[in-house]
Amino acid sequence: MSAFEPTGPAADTAGGDSADDRGADSAGRVLPVPEMGLVVLIGVSGSGKSTFAAHNFRPTQVISSDSCRGLVSDDENDQAATGDAFELLHHIVGTRLRRGLLTVVDATNVQQRARAELVRIAKNHDVIPTAVVLDVPESLARERNAARPDRDFGAHVVSRQRRELRRGLSRLNKEGFRRVYVLDGAAEIDAATVATERGWSDKRDLRGPFDIIGDVHGCRAELEELLGTLGYAVERDGGGRAVGAHHPDGRTAVFVGDLVDRGPDTPGVLRLAMGMVGAGNALCVCGNHEDKLVRALKGRKVQVRHGLAESLEQLGAEPEDFRDRVVGFCDGLLSHYVLDDGGLVVAHAGLKEEYQGRASGRVRSFALYGETTGETDEFGLPVRHPWAREYRGRASVVYGHVPTPRPEWINNTICLDTGCVFGGRLTALRYPERELVGVAAHRTHFEPARPFPAEGEDTPEHAGANEAGDAGGTADIGVGDVLPEGPAGHIGTGFGNVAVPRDNALAALEAMSRFAVDPRWLLYLPPTMPPAPTAAEADVLAELRAGITAAGLWEKLDTDWIALDGEMLPWSAKAEGLIRAQYASVGAAARAALPAARRALAAAGNRGLDVADLAERTERRERDIEAFSAVYRNHAWPTDGTAGLRYAPFAILAAEGREFTGADHLWHMSVAEQLAEHCPLVLTTRYRVVDTTDPDATAAAAAWWRELVSAGGEGMVVKPADGARAADARGLAQPGLKVRGPEYLRIVYGPDYLAPERLTALRDRRLGRKNRMALNEHKLGLESLARHAAGEPRWRVHQPVFGVLALESETVDPRL
Repeated sequence: MSAFEPTGPAADTAGGDSADDRGADSAGRVLPVPEMGLVVLIGVSGSGKSTFAAHNFRPTQVISSDSCRGLVSDDENDQAATGDAFELLHHIVGTRLRRGLLTVVDATNVQQRARAELVRIAKNHDVIPTAVVLDVPESLARERNAARPDRDFGAHVVSRQRRELRRGLSRLNKEGFRRVYVLDGAAEIDAATVATERGWSDKRDLRGPFDIIGDVHGCRAELEELLGTLGYAVERDGGGRAVGAHHPDGRTAVFVGDLVDRGPDTPGVLRLAMGMVGAGNALCVCGNHEDKLVRALKGRKVQVRHGLAESLEQLGAEPEDFRDRVVGFCDGLLSHYVLDDGGLVVAHAGLKEEYQGRASGRVRSFALYGETTGETDEFGLPVRHPWAREYRGRASVVYGHVPTPRPEWINNTICLDTGCVFGGRLTALRYPERELVGVAAHRTHFEPARPFPAEGEDTPEHAGANEAGDAGGTADIGVGDVLPEGPAGHIGTGFGNVAVPRDNALAALEAMSRFAVDPRWLLYLPPTMPPAPTAAEADVLAELRAGITAAGLWEKLDTDWIALDGEMLPWSAKAEGLIRAQYASVGAAARAALPAARRALAAAGNRGLDVADLAERTERRERDIEAFSAVYRNHAWPTDGTAGLRYAPFAILAAEGREFTGADHLWHMSVAEQLAEHCPLVLTTRYRVVDTTDPDATAAAAAWWRELVSAGGEGMVVKPADGARAADARGLAQPGLKVRGPEYLRIVYGPDYLAPERLTALRDRRLGRKNRMALNEHKLGLESLARHAAGEPRWRVHQPVFGVLALESETVDPRL
């Protein structure tokens, strides 16, 4: 049986088997069907469609008109409900096809208009429709229907259905079915089996490593040089011509198309590429120039321009058998490949997510030519729709087609056409390393219609895009990127889903649009994010950078950037307004009012009034307010620029291509200590490792805590020694528990929180919601770092980051 993406310029659209595919051998025919497609069962009532479907497909894959009729009327035989039933059936079919699921329609489907709607739905979702005809004698169908009491319609119904079936049988292929299988009689139907197969573009099992090469356009010498730079050994024939290449480490080259036209040696490029593909050392997708060259070589009428004349002249000097090989090779090129478990898509002009792995004329057209706005620029060339700036797919899309002076990641897509034939460069992307390798053009081989952009200029397709050097480059972020649709969307993490209300996400988007840092560094958000002083920020970063260099951490972590989680001290440097307005003002007001109140109460007591309790409470409030003021004064000291500032790192979050949440806390502390040895700005955190199952060890830890808080310290944070990903019996553990000192808690709960009546209320506080929120924020933080380390597009990294900020706006007492 033929596969369902046949060769030819319409490889993504043409049919497979003949319209009347009857098997000569009736013993056990195997019917291949695409694993992502539509199968339409066709047969009269009583032909055995439901039995055939049950034997060959999963129950969830089969959509039955009878079951839909029952869903809308509670009676599968209620013919008055047929219209509503098929409306439901079509909706379910469309939804499944949109999700890429094999879908089987179990209905008579003997009428052309019924089949036409199903073919239309398949076409709308760019999947291949297959027809399976169950052709049984009319007498057998009548006999089966008579044995079923629910089939009380007359024999004339079967006769009419069979006439309609026979009338349309020869036209099924013309109706749009790519494959048509006709099973003759009950024996052949019972013996037949179905086998699903992947589409030709589906190479998810190939995981690389790959070297993806941009548009060559006949530049053979540059291609040979690039292959050599990439480590390939070029193979030559007796005449010294390159006829293949292989990599000693088993890497696979992938050409993005447009091997031909414009350049000085199209035959040489084809000879080399065809040899590599034929030997299994390369893959190649079709470019628009190959598509047009095939039509020209087949004698079809085409406009000989854009470099086609050069290719035809060069190929005209080659032997006829070579030209025949070229036609066969180019004619068989697919529109795109899906590789590496679906994580990589290669298509000449790129490919939107909804087209990946699908097959249709629309998909092929987009992959070869891209999408245009219908306008032309001042050079008469089409204005292309900037699909990459709207791309939000999981797969990395690597393409060419539009010459650009430099490759640039935009929303997990990258264009490798760097205009070699126009005097630019020939560029390759090493995957999964994401390393760019290029060689300069030996000269300008062809003058472009549109002037080739100089280094630093943008092509129209890339203008306005964020100039980011990583895979997550993106121009704009919207609420649709931050949260799935719906009033309470969910963000998936490696530890389960986290619900984030949509209204909260909108508020987070507004806050981020005003106050966020450079999006390239927005890869993690702790529960609070106080900003550093603007004037000193650059100096602080410079000191940290110098300390990291002196400590040798760039080399030890093999990176050129490091993300730290820590706290800038003192409070007064980052929250002077808060201290002055919320803390100092309370102390000042109390010190002004309470002495006067105490004197008034003393005078009242002297007059014989019973104010002893009130006077005692007032004296206690005076003592409390002085203790309250002493607490915040301990966390404020004068600073001037970076002088007086201290930075206390808690963890090393991430570096290039990695995140460190799996490391234990001793590792994080050791790195912080190495940094502190070389950077006076850094303040190391005192810590102890405690075995909580040892009573003596826990008692010593409690004594240490009392020592800390009695000296004016905030307290301590208890963290799992195993690190941020530590788990307990219920799953992911809380990242840390704050154990504050009694004096420090005065600025949290108020100067007089130790009063008996206040303590009673505080001990009855509800912590469950705050604990859940803290754990959910921890899950989101881990997820954002994991997505970053995996090289996912920036909007995917930002989604959990925004989720943390959204949860922060929940109505939970921040003092808990």
